[in-house]
Amino acid sequence: MARNVPEHRGSDTMSSARFQVDPRLASILGENYRSTERALKELVDNAWDADAENVWIELPEVVSDQPVIVRDDGTGMVEREVRNEYLVVANDRRTRKGEITPAKKRLVKGRKGIGKFAGLVAANTILVETRARGTATALLIEKEVILQAAGDLEQVDLPVETASCDAAEHGTTITLTNLNQRLSPPSPEALRELLVLEYGREREFAIHVNGEVLGLEDIPGELFTHEADLPEVGKVQFQFKIMESGRPLNKAGIVTRVDGKVVGRPSFFGLDEREDFPKKLLNRVCGEINADGLEGDVTADWGALIENSTNRQVVQEWAQTHLHEGVEKVFAGEIETAQAQLDRKIRERLKTMPEHRRQFAEEALHRLMRKFYDLPVERRDVLVSLVFDAVERDEYWLVCQQIQEAKRGTIMNLADALNLFGLVTMTALAHGAQNRMMVLDALDEMALNSQTTELEIHKSLETNLWVLGPEYSLMSSNETLRKTIERYTSEKFSGDRANKRPDLLLAQDIPNSMLLIEFKKPSITLTREHQRQAKEYKDDLLQYFGGASMGILIIGGKVSPTISTPVDGDTRFTSYLDSVSAARVHLAWLLRDLTADQD
Repeated sequence: MARNVPEHRGSDTMSSARFQVDPRLASILGENYRSTERALKELVDNAWDADAENVWIELPEVVSDQPVIVRDDGTGMVEREVRNEYLVVANDRRTRKGEITPAKKRLVKGRKGIGKFAGLVAANTILVETRARGTATALLIEKEVILQAAGDLEQVDLPVETASCDAAEHGTTITLTNLNQRLSPPSPEALRELLVLEYGREREFAIHVNGEVLGLEDIPGELFTHEADLPEVGKVQFQFKIMESGRPLNKAGIVTRVDGKVVGRPSFFGLDEREDFPKKLLNRVCGEINADGLEGDVTADWGALIENSTNRQVVQEWAQTHLHEGVEKVFAGEIETAQAQLDRKIRERLKTMPEHRRQFAEEALHRLMRKFYDLPVERRDVLVSLVFDAVERDEYWLVCQQIQEAKRGTIMNLADALNLFGLVTMTALAHGAQNRMMVLDALDEMALNSQTTELEIHKSLETNLWVLGPEYSLMSSNETLRKTIERYTSEKFSGDRANKRPDLLLAQDIPNSMLLIEFKKPSITLTREHQRQAKEYKDDLLQYFGGASMGILIIGGKVSPTISTPVDGDTRFTSYLDSVSAARVHLAWLLRDLTADQD
């Protein structure tokens, strides 16, 4: 039954074992794994919890009947532990053995005691072979047998075979056979990428996939490589990656290796202390320096490099220069992409400002893009809108005047003025966000009042289009557009029909891109009939604007449930309360972030 059981040193024993089931099993087994790679990661987690230093994973070819094998050199288990611990299902390991592993003091990853079932996602048969303290134990688990138990796992007999082995042997091998033909075999590339995010930087834990050790090259992102022959240190190699945006990384930073051993903790060489470097970007940096010439600069316990070592300083200054250049390269590209998504709107808004103010608005926007470059587009829209509001504040321009004066003085004066400029920018944004919250409170009251007229809600929103969504925050309703609407409604709805004229607003964000907004009373439920009317208004108005594109926004008390989606072609439906609620969420986030920044 068992594969690769060591040479016997005593009589073999053959018996059966049974699952010991925790009452929570029924609910927990309803969970599943999103991929076979994630299922295999559970087996790697078990090896971590067993204080293994190495895990070897063998994956089959795409078209083959080869098994999946996951082998580790962890503590292993004796027969008693297999029966009384491994087969205890849905029982949190931490409640039995604590949250820290005994030998390597690792934080335990096993949580629900069902990791053993992970292999059954990809295969129909699991063979567990484990060695510990002179005993080799083999356990066979078959999916078909478990399914036939109809949920009564405690009655399933599982074949167990034991034999003696060398007392120095330890570790566990999981062999998955009869692979699930409905699923694609696990991908080595996908598995490596999944595992490297969590384990790629761990010390004393190497993962081998099809014979290749998991490493820096498995992390998705841009790779930078540098070599040098430094005075008194000798040959130094430096590799680092900046991961793709939005991906988590365990233990970011640069580690230093001396004679193959990691010395000290990951570091950013002081870049993390600079205000002009966003921490979120640095948290995507990982890499290592190989500098065997620093052997004489390592503390006796190899826990760190000696702080006042001149060799250490030479290496770190050299590495800092290259790290700074690499981060700036990636950062500049991402900033450029972020700004490109807003550039057209920003340029049009800047054109409306006096030239002497435009310079400082651009500077404030640049600072914010550096700080908040990785925000979703809709949140950057909110920030940009608030910047334009902020530059109208008197105290803002007093600081700008100080900057101009400081440029004619000392660098220190200029630095102080620029620092104050940044603080005032953030403060102005916070005040602007708070003022907008007050506007939302007032609009809430109007929306809940059935007596509110279309005209009243129109006047309130015309100068606060940001309420309707971040994408409308930089739109404007200028004199020409207002006159167009007035002329259109006067011509189209005159005489006896004057009291039935629609309440429309025409807004513009960039040339040839317009938005027609039709306001309804807060007591009105929006229907398809309102959409039909709005499209007629749009057709008439486009006669005044040859070649323009025009969207439609219809806003009322609520949207009829017969309208399945809020967006239908060029038309969007929304309610006053929903618009106010969405705007409040964006502002609440911004206020939290700005307040935290000033603490």
